[in-house]
Amino acid sequence: MIGFYDYTVILTYISLLCSVFGITQAIDGRFRTAIVCLALSGLCDMLDGKVARTKKDRTNDQKLFGVQIDSLCDVICFGIFPTVLCYILGVRGVLGGIVIGYYCICSVIRLGFFNVLETNRQMKEDGANKFYCGLPITSITIILPVVFLLSFFISAYAFKWVLLAMLFIVATLYILNFKLRKPSNKQLYLMVVIVAFIVSIILLYSDYRIKHKVIKEEALLNELCE
Repeated sequence: MIGFYDYTVILTYISLLCSVFGITQAIDGRFRTAIVCLALSGLCDMLDGKVARTKKDRTNDQKLFGVQIDSLCDVICFGIFPTVLCYILGVRGVLGGIVIGYYCICSVIRLGFFNVLETNRQMKEDGANKFYCGLPITSITIILPVVFLLSFFISAYAFKWVLLAMLFIVATLYILNFKLRKPSNKQLYLMVVIVAFIVSIILLYSDYRIKHKVIKEEALLNELCE
């Protein structure tokens, strides 16, 4: 079998599976469940690098494989998944299509550029890089859930324009040339707590369980009628 199989890539694959499941949930209209999947995918991606660095005897091929597989999964998790979600939530039409295409292109450019920088860096030094070049693509897993909370307070029409503006701004930040210091462990934990709080709010106000309950009640009623 080709590839490398060890614990260092498990979280990357879990992140991918969360996103694939989230896409199916978005297609089925369970938008809030999809948002939760996006947040979980981001959490896995945030931790996979730390897990990978615990394995000290990785070969150069294993390290490069980790970089490539991480970026390939990120294309789906934080490039395709958010745009599918935004499209189903209403970012459509000519302008919506242009912005979605722009976001996808910027995502691929950022990930490709990251692969070049990280591959060259790992040939010269070990450990994690202390700075991001541009906004990291995983930022969408924090930004989108926060923006999604606005859907509870503003009209559907206004929310579509907010999503469209968010995609354009975030995509532009992906490709701008600026350095952003990576958060410390304490800052990461704080972000996890904040996202967990937002996800809890989304779950509490989600109508997914209500829909599921209605379906069960209708099925029971049909059985009784028969």
